[in-house]
Amino acid sequence: MATQHTYRVIVRGKWDALTEESRGTLLAEVDDHGLSQMQFTPEGSLAYEAALKSFTYRYVIVSDAADGEEMAAALAEDKAETALTAAGHGYRELRSTATDMDTMKINRKAR
Repeated sequence: MATQHTYRVIVRGKWDALTEESRGTLLAEVDDHGLSQMQFTPEGSLAYEAALKSFTYRYVIVSDAADGEEMAAALAEDKAETALTAAGHGYRELRSTATDMDTMKINRKAR
């Protein structure tokens, strides 16, 4: 059995060709998607501002360590695409960064 690692992935993108219905939905829910609500979750946490220029999803992805951060990022981008398409929101220019939480070094200050 392969070793599983936990990754935190941030997927960024830009809104594109939003319909009036989509724009209305996003603006009605903007207070629920601010910086204070952002957290890393398996379902993804969406954040954006009322200007509707760009957005961010934050995901926790558990994947085989051998597949690395690239696979975790690809899985998160796929989840973001699925969620955005299901909601009927247009988007473009998805890009992501992944951090392997199992190999991350924590520097503690000496007392």
